[in-house]
Amino acid sequence: MSYSFVSKIGFSDGKEITLKGWAYNFRCSGKIFFLQFRDGTGRVQIVYSKADIPENQWEALNNLKIESSVIVTGVVKKDDRAPSGYELEGKVFEIIQLAPEDYPISKKEHGPDFLLDHRHLWLRSEKQWAIQRVRDTVIQATYEYLHEQGFIKFDSPILTPNACEGTTELFGIKYFDEGSAYLSQSGQLYLEAGVMSFGRCFDFGPVFRAEKSKTRRHLTEFWMMDAEAAFVEHEENMKIQEGLIMNILTAVLEKNRKELAILERDVQALEAVQAPFIRMTHAEAVERLHELGSDIGTDDDLGADDETLLTSQFDRPVFVEKYPAAVKAFYMKRDPQNSSVALCSDLLASEGYGEIIGGSQREDDYETLLARINEHQLPVEAFNWYLDLRKYGSVPHSGFGYGLERIVGWMCGTHHIRETIPFPRLINRISP
Repeated sequence: MSYSFVSKIGFSDGKEITLKGWAYNFRCSGKIFFLQFRDGTGRVQIVYSKADIPENQWEALNNLKIESSVIVTGVVKKDDRAPSGYELEGKVFEIIQLAPEDYPISKKEHGPDFLLDHRHLWLRSEKQWAIQRVRDTVIQATYEYLHEQGFIKFDSPILTPNACEGTTELFGIKYFDEGSAYLSQSGQLYLEAGVMSFGRCFDFGPVFRAEKSKTRRHLTEFWMMDAEAAFVEHEENMKIQEGLIMNILTAVLEKNRKELAILERDVQALEAVQAPFIRMTHAEAVERLHELGSDIGTDDDLGADDETLLTSQFDRPVFVEKYPAAVKAFYMKRDPQNSSVALCSDLLASEGYGEIIGGSQREDDYETLLARINEHQLPVEAFNWYLDLRKYGSVPHSGFGYGLERIVGWMCGTHHIRETIPFPRLINRISP
């Protein structure tokens, strides 16, 4: 017996197929049984008539429980009323495992803590299924675009001896006889070594921040894509970021229409996003925010409220560039036209979703970088290998990193990014 998938039933109109999956809902109307079935690729209704199947199968249907695993066989019938456009006229029904009656997630409303406690089951819900499929598209589109732009995948270590920007917000662990180690907050420094070999490379994996934030935009473990490119300076760096976001948007709108409909996402807002994106300096952003009622200081980083206020003015993302160097990381190159600002940028998503990318041109001069390390009171010895990159064939280079969960949240229109990762880690949650 050959098996098919719900996502492919359109190729089998009028034919008999067999599907393997789960019963997520059902109802019986006299001698007709309506089974709502899912198999991971999609959902479809199978209609069984008591007159058309053996009595033992009819009895099994009537003893069915939510989330039991089943095998179904039926004839595919086109039905414009069905979400998938098809339903099955049931012929055979088999239970693989009969679930108990007490499935924890019922049709009634549940609070977020209850749902997070049962995250392993909540992932089966239609909206969570849709979000994770959009996440997969974002990842795939990222790989495709970066490879097209000449980047290769480069794996940075997760265990590191030091941080990119100090160790105050990192998880530290004892590392045998080597002293302290830290869970990585970014693969950037290692990628900078990579570009001196490969020209352009990126990494993609989990990173960790011990920042005690309880906002809807923060997780303690999240997935980050970092990219670095040799012979790329500030302006080109932003163009690469812009191209990446447009590629992701195009892919999601092309591949995930069904998922966006399930999520009730305002697709028109995504379709309105066009390149080029809005650009302004940090000073211009502060001036505009003052006009909008913010009390942000001239040397302050943008807070979440400021980002929301600023991006609500536009239908596309906003690059805020050239922040005061004093509040930025030691490795960011200063603007040769104004040494008080760094050649950096944050990309803020439209509709108030806030920062999704941070990037900068990196300082490529040995003596200048050494001075910056000392200014930030970082241990020079721990950064000797990083300084070596400026001693042996240094070149202008730039890079950026994006937070996967923030981009997925923007694509899906979700309020809290805890829904955009399969098993969220928050400052008050590390299970299941």
